[in-house]
Amino acid sequence: MSIQLVTVVALALVFLIATVLPVHMGALAFVAAFVIGTVFAGESTDDIVSGFPGDLFVILVGVTLLFAIAKGNGTVDRLVRLVVRAVGGRIALIPWVMFVVTAALTAVGAVVPAAVAIIAPIGMGFARRYSINPMLMGLLIINGASAGGFSPISIFGSIVNGVVARDNLPSDPGLLFASSFVFNLVLSVVVFFLFGGRELIRRSSATPKVAALAHSGSSTVTTLTGDPAPSGGGTDEPEERLPLTRDHVFTLIGLAALAVGALVFKLDVGFTALTVATVLSLVSPGSAKAAVGEVAWPTVLLICGIVTFVSLMERVGTIDWLGNLVTRIGSPLVAAILICAIGAVVSAFASTTGILGALIPLAVPFLLAGEVGAVSMIIALAISSSVVDSSPFSTSGALVVANAPAGQNDKVFRGLMIWGFSMCAIAPIATWLLFILPGWG
Repeated sequence: MSIQLVTVVALALVFLIATVLPVHMGALAFVAAFVIGTVFAGESTDDIVSGFPGDLFVILVGVTLLFAIAKGNGTVDRLVRLVVRAVGGRIALIPWVMFVVTAALTAVGAVVPAAVAIIAPIGMGFARRYSINPMLMGLLIINGASAGGFSPISIFGSIVNGVVARDNLPSDPGLLFASSFVFNLVLSVVVFFLFGGRELIRRSSATPKVAALAHSGSSTVTTLTGDPAPSGGGTDEPEERLPLTRDHVFTLIGLAALAVGALVFKLDVGFTALTVATVLSLVSPGSAKAAVGEVAWPTVLLICGIVTFVSLMERVGTIDWLGNLVTRIGSPLVAAILICAIGAVVSAFASTTGILGALIPLAVPFLLAGEVGAVSMIIALAISSSVVDSSPFSTSGALVVANAPAGQNDKVFRGLMIWGFSMCAIAPIATWLLFILPGWG
């Protein structure tokens, strides 16, 4: 059995064992990387550790620590209230606001994980505060990032268009962007109604009456969900009764610094978030002392373990091995859908950027034969490799899991794993039918 096949079997066993036995999947993946790396691949411990996703670790810890501080001192609640007021209290619009904002950030050049890292904690704060399904909120944020991610000036778009230009393939950057945006928009509509959108619309229809009661002179404060709450304190008081404290001001400045640093100056999101969190801890030790315990450490172990094992697979050539097997297939249409499937499956565990940069050159000889339209193939591959960012093993999915409401991390992880893996099957088929089969470009 080849080393490439061994790694594929081992990954399947990691998922199977962790599913049927009470063994942490992340720890199991680390053990699998150690055993296969040393016994089958002849790697040293340093080689195995080189696959540890240090950048992803810093992002997960830094962002969740910063927003744990912001949540603990009440800043996140204030942001939630402001956005709810901006949409007139219509809760059904809140997930769509998150979709549009995240799409706008990535469309103008923000790295997808950076945009999700900034918006996900705020969006999941809405989910907790107003009983919105965290799957709905998280998926609309991730889909929004993917929707804007292929604009001609975005990171994903620049990578794809650059690779295509270097290999002298036909391209249509505008069509790539429009196709990705529409695909993710339609997918988000499905998500909205699949994960509780009708209930949010029903609640939003009661908003005018609720708002009137909340601002009346009665002794009862009515929340946006329509449930009465006693006045005189608590988190459901109207915003004007909550003074803007010193901690709120410093935290808002810190969040603004994170956004500007990541989006304008292209600073590393994780280290910038850790820096802001550390400064806030020094400024106000009392409000930040419990924040470290709020970091989703089990999620960090899980994601980092799986990604470390997938890095081993990349080093031993498993990805190239699978790609070469596909390009030998005689039927171009069958080969096209299998290439998209490989892009989707691998991207669910690894860097979407890396996959886009690797699989397009791998498919160049296949595309130059002219039996499958190059533009349609590139669009299908780009979409298939990006919509699976909802997998909890990708940076975007991991950020959603890490910022899920307290006690729901495992539920959100399982939900995103099911959804992400379903996208690995659905996206290649859908893009094959929509783009490749009609023969666009």
